[in-house]
Amino acid sequence: MSDLLIPIRQFLRACKRCKSDVKFADSTGVSLTGSDTFLRTLILRRIFHRILGRDESNVGLLMPTSVYGALANLGLTLDRRTTINLNYTFNVETLNDCIKRAEVRHVVTSKKLLQRFPDLKLDAELVFMEDLPNRVTVLDKLTAWVDTYITPVSVLEVALGLTQVRPDDLITIIFTSGSTGTPKGAMITQNAIVENVRAFIERLNLTEKEPILGALPLFHAYGYTVTLWLPAMTNLTGVYHFNPLDYKRVGEVAKQFKCTLFPTTPTFLRGYLRRCDADDFATVNTVVGGAEKLPQELMDQWESKFGHRPVEGYGTTELSPVVSTNVPKSRRADYKDWLREGTIGRPFFNLEVRIADPDTGEILPVGTAGMLQIKGPTLMKGYFKDQAKTDEVLRDGWYSTGDIASLDSEGFIWITGRLSRISKIGGEMVPHSLIEEEIEKIINEEQGDDIDTDKTEIAAAVSAIPDEVKGERIIVLLKEDVKISPQEICKKLQQAGLPNIWIPAPTNFHKIKSIPTLGTGKLDLQEIKKCVTKLG
Repeated sequence: MSDLLIPIRQFLRACKRCKSDVKFADSTGVSLTGSDTFLRTLILRRIFHRILGRDESNVGLLMPTSVYGALANLGLTLDRRTTINLNYTFNVETLNDCIKRAEVRHVVTSKKLLQRFPDLKLDAELVFMEDLPNRVTVLDKLTAWVDTYITPVSVLEVALGLTQVRPDDLITIIFTSGSTGTPKGAMITQNAIVENVRAFIERLNLTEKEPILGALPLFHAYGYTVTLWLPAMTNLTGVYHFNPLDYKRVGEVAKQFKCTLFPTTPTFLRGYLRRCDADDFATVNTVVGGAEKLPQELMDQWESKFGHRPVEGYGTTELSPVVSTNVPKSRRADYKDWLREGTIGRPFFNLEVRIADPDTGEILPVGTAGMLQIKGPTLMKGYFKDQAKTDEVLRDGWYSTGDIASLDSEGFIWITGRLSRISKIGGEMVPHSLIEEEIEKIINEEQGDDIDTDKTEIAAAVSAIPDEVKGERIIVLLKEDVKISPQEICKKLQQAGLPNIWIPAPTNFHKIKSIPTLGTGKLDLQEIKKCVTKLG
């Protein structure tokens, strides 16, 4: 894979190389070879070019994770538009705020998806993928056929203006999850995607024609880069299912297409662990859990059932998104140099990492915890039309992630927690995520499959409220079907060796119907904060 070409040019070349091989497939039965994908993307580009205004640079998408979700993104990118995959789990007010701020006039979507979200009334003109076949002309078909099978790629690239696209031009704007505030639009460049895909391939030693299982939403940076552009730009095959919570079906798709690589999140992994058969992931040898902490007990259980061990990676939307990952032993002969459980791995070769004091900015030595800062070619240009927010996190080319971490002598990164999720109690830093991890482990050991996982795989969440004596007081939310008592949980937290100041009083536990989560499976910290403030 050349590191000099923009993603869409690499896509065109990959389709030519894989002209008779399956390029994209999904659970609905759609399966396209490289030539099929090339032709259909060209037709879509022509249709989008007619529908959209010449001055319309930013185009919204509200598409499921599917072959046609991928094609919609590729067709718009081929037409030199900046794609904005909208998060359909946002409420309609937040969605429309994103549309307004990103200056979106058209949203490409699916009637089937909108049937699942009937209350989504968007402030933009909708373009339905189901209606586009009726817009295809004979000239569209003829031109696309000639360009697919006769026209040299180099000639086509010039004709479509792709040689004029610069590496630092935008390819997409990805809105952050909004877990801690109003979503911000991270401006991701063409080169950022190239560099992220290149580093991901290098770290995991990916081989040709591997099927990669995509169930993450395309509005999620991890899903966008790793399950869309990774197969699009290479000889890998993208295999999709539209709903990551449809655990049983995702497992069936993995088995049907003999997938080997599965990027996902720990929250979703718990669902697959409980709902899927042991042979569903028989061909999978690499599961990379990102977006949240991957607990040891989950890795143990997964390995016991499926025969391979997940590894933990780390990323952030602002870095396009993958920063680091551990490497499973199936991937590299020297895997021991790249695997250390409990860490998020070592940073990619094209990134610089340092730890700074969150208050003074002083660069801290090895083994000292502080603000994780990262610099490199995958870094966003900034937040779209929000210089104030950009200046808060970017300084001299370094991005402050908001995560508290330390580096060890071999370069592995140890995450302690989010700065926004650390309480100061009695002068000490108390990380919410580590308390959550221990509570989840206790609940899992005591109840296992008794937990109702139909709506969420998260059984506990930790937050804090002001306290006149200690500064802050830890509050724990428990899912209502958790049977173990707060007193027993506190006892087991002590037995696990947690400092007494970290352990909340039994009276500070509250049961609720379900733990608030986002569409990506991450905790919805805003809703959790509202809940604990009300209950605390």
